Amino acid sequence: MKAILCTHHGLPETLTYTDIVDPVLEEKEVLIRVKACAVNFPDVLLIQDKYQFKPTLPFSPGGEVSGVIEKTGAGVKHLKEGQRVLALCGWGGFAEKVKVGADRVFPIPPQMDYMTAASTLYTFGTAYHALKDRAKIQPGETLLVLGASGGVGLAAVELGKVMGAIVFAAASTAEKLAVCKEKGADHLINYESENIKERIKILTDGKGVDVVLDVVGGRYAEPALRGMAWKGRYLVVGFAAGEIPKLPFNLALLKGCDIMGVFWGRFSTEEQKQNQQNIMDLVGMIQTGKIRQHIHKVYSLEESPQALRDMMDRKVVGKAMVAVEEAKEESKEARDEKRETRDGSIKYQDASIKSIEEESSEEGERMYRSVEDLKKQVGKSLGTSSWITVSQEVIQKFAEATEDFQWIHIDTEKAAALLPGGKNLAHGYLTLSLVPKLIYEILPLEGVKMALNYGVNKVRFPSPVYSGDQIRLKATLTNMEESPDGNTKLFIQAEMESNHADKPVCVAELITLVRF
Repeated sequence: MKAILCTHHGLPETLTYTDIVDPVLEEKEVLIRVKACAVNFPDVLLIQDKYQFKPTLPFSPGGEVSGVIEKTGAGVKHLKEGQRVLALCGWGGFAEKVKVGADRVFPIPPQMDYMTAASTLYTFGTAYHALKDRAKIQPGETLLVLGASGGVGLAAVELGKVMGAIVFAAASTAEKLAVCKEKGADHLINYESENIKERIKILTDGKGVDVVLDVVGGRYAEPALRGMAWKGRYLVVGFAAGEIPKLPFNLALLKGCDIMGVFWGRFSTEEQKQNQQNIMDLVGMIQTGKIRQHIHKVYSLEESPQALRDMMDRKVVGKAMVAVEEAKEESKEARDEKRETRDGSIKYQDASIKSIEEESSEEGERMYRSVEDLKKQVGKSLGTSSWITVSQEVIQKFAEATEDFQWIHIDTEKAAALLPGGKNLAHGYLTLSLVPKLIYEILPLEGVKMALNYGVNKVRFPSPVYSGDQIRLKATLTNMEESPDGNTKLFIQAEMESNHADKPVCVAELITLVRF
């Protein structure tokens, strides 16, 4: 397989594009055929041997990938071959295939394309952990983001707005600040030409900012710390400027402020349950259109050293991406023709992203981006979801959530003695509660401001669901109603079937409210 290889530590120009053997799996690893790989600042540090993790030479950089599982180790039970996933591999992603520990691999929601999956988790995961778990930022508080135009910085700007903060974006050029403004920044600070402390003082009427998120370090850190409010929180995320600042800690004493480290990589392993919840929160924000990654440029696998060079030279606004499989399948001539721009510079256009999205469509997926898209589907089938298993654990948790402890649901010994087949029954409303999970698998919406499960009509449960049964959803979009306030009601005829029943296990008319 093809890969970008670091054979000795140095700058991006020392990396080689070469053939290497496929990785050999261990028991709890999976082999992923890489579709897309994100470019992150730790990649630049890894190849120079300046990062806290030090992979053995030779290795490929690239720590955040999306793709398809090609093979699973013998000890992997929750993932399967052919599954679309994203993974935090640490390194190895600048290659056609990468092996990853199964605990670092996550299924991609059906409505999410590979480029979005690979570009979002690291930056938004870091920013969300910083703001939510460390700073515990509250609506109405002020947030200063240093290095606001980078991947983590821009994610912090967008998440800060979603979380109700007043956002101050600081970056080095007017062009970078313009992107921050597009992402919702309330105030802009050019720290190359303006005094950070003085600008903060003016913009906050002398109070200072409640939270600083710093991915830059260097000479910008101390004036930002001096511009903090009483009991502020200073989030140390990274040192993109290359210099670790030496802060005068008397400032922390005088301001009663906290200086907090943010290391999302370790958090994701030390506090896995909380990290999983954060990931689900972020996926929900993506699905509802609250957050969206800004793609600076997409490179081929062969060009990924240039992506690292652009990262080092602070040219990247948002996220740089590598489209791995496209580089394998296209000729160099076709790629060159696609990449030539009017000013003569070489860059990938939206075609790179489009090709990956088209591949998703070829796998049977649709994407609805407007009311007009949905109108075309009225009277037609939305398709069939994947199977999900209704385990006894799921039945037990539903009983606990609803405080409905009937023995037919939770008493396995009594069920074995008295019920047909000897298995506990799932509550009918449990079956119905799985509809939202399955409906958005076959009704993928992109760019919506809101999607709400509005109600159901004429619900019936013709057949029971037993513990261990698999169920799936078939649905048809039967009608739509648009209202003057911009909302659109979707009427969906849904039928859920079981792998062990001749009749449907649930039939209902669903009403979903969406707004683009």
